[in-house]
Amino acid sequence: MFAYHFNLALRSFRRNPGITALMVLAIGLGIAVCVMSLTVYHAMGSNPLWWKNDRVFAVTMDTWSPSEPYNDEQPELPPTLLTYKDALAILRSAIPQHTVVMYVAGGVLSGAPVETKPVRQATRATTADFFATFDVPFQYGRGWDKAADDNKTPVIVLANDVNQKLFGGANSVGKSLRWNDIEFQVIGVLKPWRPLPKFYDLNNGSFDEPEGAFVPLRWAVESQAEVWGNMNCWKSEKLDSYADRLQSECVWMEAWVELPNSAARARMLAFLDTYANQQRKFGRFQRAQNNRLTPVDQWLADNQVVSNDNKLLVGLAFAFLAVCLLNTVGLLLAKFLNAAPMSGIRRALGASRRDIFLQHLTEASAVALAGGLMGLLLGALGLAGIRGLYSGFGDQPSSYELLARVDVNSVLWALGLAVVATLVAGLYPAWRIGRLAPASYLKTQ
Repeated sequence: MFAYHFNLALRSFRRNPGITALMVLAIGLGIAVCVMSLTVYHAMGSNPLWWKNDRVFAVTMDTWSPSEPYNDEQPELPPTLLTYKDALAILRSAIPQHTVVMYVAGGVLSGAPVETKPVRQATRATTADFFATFDVPFQYGRGWDKAADDNKTPVIVLANDVNQKLFGGANSVGKSLRWNDIEFQVIGVLKPWRPLPKFYDLNNGSFDEPEGAFVPLRWAVESQAEVWGNMNCWKSEKLDSYADRLQSECVWMEAWVELPNSAARARMLAFLDTYANQQRKFGRFQRAQNNRLTPVDQWLADNQVVSNDNKLLVGLAFAFLAVCLLNTVGLLLAKFLNAAPMSGIRRALGASRRDIFLQHLTEASAVALAGGLMGLLLGALGLAGIRGLYSGFGDQPSSYELLARVDVNSVLWALGLAVVATLVAGLYPAWRIGRLAPASYLKTQ
């Protein structure tokens, strides 16, 4: 019976090709706009470390001014950064399985065989656990161990693109390289790695590229490497020297911990509370107790990685789809009513209302399926246009190029929206035509 109804639908399409094309185009445009907006929205708000969401946490403590919150728009949240002395206190805790303390430092790389000129490069000054905590992939070598942190061993890990620039992409492990005029040994080269959003550092650009080099934190601090990341202060303090900065109440460090279970999380929170209470005796932590361990997904939400503008665009995309579907309903209803005499003849020959309903629903489903396929094609073309419009310079793609890629989710959304389009656009016209009395049409034949 389905084959018969489908055959009738094809004949109907041939009788009214213009209306059919308009309906397919309307549904296709609506679905394409939704696929494009949802693809970018999903990519911007996705969790790049989802498999560790219950293990890896951003550490925050409220050391800010007692008279005003850190963020007026979200006064309930503590600062996203820590003072240097508080970050070191977290680093000394033995509770986490891994502890990451870090900041973005300025660096100059020199002494490479391919790129002989010095290269200014953002460098992540961090602890050894950075690579294990965030599951950073290596192409050559490995990261350093905690002994290198403690002993200030001059070792460096290079990002894939920086290794390509400095060493032509060859295995540079064991080679020497000067960082800020200090000789370092390359011990690791990363595979191409660009988590989007850059969840581990939302303070310095949620969609910026990862740093090109990684060095032990103590080396950067003791060599007084320039701070390239955010540094925020709430009180007037003497900041004439690097040592003054280390002892100040300015926040510029980031801390993450990996805690294997709920018991470890409870112990870590207790540790933070105890530490804050101790510091309060020295006149610090003057605000209400607000120590937090925030998982990655909540961290992205708290930092509003997906802005309200993006959410509004998604809403507008669905509103546009609704308008397209309403227009399709009108076109279907007009088309079915125009062919009502044929339905009347079928009813007179013994077809039931259910048969008439299924016939027209099959026709509407075929239109919606064609619209869904067209929407998927138009969506892919639209995303390709976005990638072209925001194409990066040189060999590095821009963040929009990486975000605006068709993935499995886009395909599933297109198919899901096609099903919704079938139900919304076809049910009412099919039901309406099935309710018409055939007698009036038979008299005219």
